[in-house]
Amino acid sequence: MVKLRLKRCGRKQRAFYRIVAIDVRSGREGKDLRKVGFYDPIMNQTYLNLSAILYFLQRGAQPTETVDDIFKKAGVLKEFRHNQTYLN
Repeated sequence: MVKLRLKRCGRKQRAFYRIVAIDVRSGREGKDLRKVGFYDPIMNQTYLNLSAILYFLQRGAQPTETVDDIFKKAGVLKEFRHNQTYLN
């Protein structure tokens, strides 16, 4: 199973996170399938590759709670549901 989750980067006390598609059995620092975004909680910046996120969501990837909250703020899940109605 594939999950969309955060991967910690940066130095001590200055962490930022990559949003990655990764196999559930891998650890937090494990090898990811693809980088799909970036989140910096200190600078409050977010970058999302919408096409890559939608690709993984359509194939059954599950976002973690934190990533789900980031997606809700950005409106990604609305876009996903909008695409699902056209596909069905």
